[in-house]
Amino acid sequence: QVQLAESGGGLVQPGGSLRLSCAASGSAFSINGVGWYRQAPGKERELVAGFSSGGSTTYTDSVKGRFTISRDNAKNTVYLQMNSLKPEDTAVYRCSAWYLVVNGTLLRSWGQGTQVTVSS
Repeated sequence: QVQLAESGGGLVQPGGSLRLSCAASGSAFSINGVGWYRQAPGKERELVAGFSSGGSTTYTDSVKGRFTISRDNAKNTVYLQMNSLKPEDTAVYRCSAWYLVVNGTLLRSWGQGTQVTVSS
């Protein structure tokens, strides 16, 4: 069982920065992957950034060069550093993790989400 909790969202002006955190609690045999997703009203949820247990990363084209996903294993936390924010980045951001428990079952957890608003 793994529970995720996001934090760090808020209201910023265009060009500003935010760092989102996704803190994990519970236990898992292994983590297969972690991703940050976002969804704006009337739009489908999209993967913003993610990485596998091996450390490879992926980003959606619209955030490349501006966003960086990272993690601190000692704190069981994944981060999303967001720089040069644009109004179109406004959305609810959620983290998700795929993980294996001891019996071999693959599970997925979602955080509750944190609001990011980029506006003048």
